[in-house]
Amino acid sequence: QVQLLESGGGLVQAGGSLRLSCAASGRTSSRYGMGWFRQAPGKEREFVAAITWSGGNTPYADSVKGRFTISRDNAKNTVYLQMNSLKPEDTAVYYCAHTSQWIGISTRVHDYDYWGQGTQVTVSS
Repeated sequence: QVQLLESGGGLVQAGGSLRLSCAASGRTSSRYGMGWFRQAPGKEREFVAAITWSGGNTPYADSVKGRFTISRDNAKNTVYLQMNSLKPEDTAVYYCAHTSQWIGISTRVHDYDYWGQGTQVTVSS
């Protein structure tokens, strides 16, 4: 089992910044990939960003490209999502997710096997 714990969500004004963290523990895959997804009320969960074990591949959704940055610290088993220039449409529950070394990285929800509980991000206009 893998446990993922997100933190760093909150309420921010448009144009502001937040940094989300996701700490992994338990039986993680040896070279696991991680992703961030988000889900707004009444909408499907959507891909935000992902990162390989090495950090060398970091795809982003078009809607956040240039504003969000994903990174990781493998010594701390922690992944981060730096969110700048936030917009009201970024409001959602943000989830981090683990994928095995065999997949490595993916933008698809069903490729991730463990999920955090989510952290709320609210951007006011």
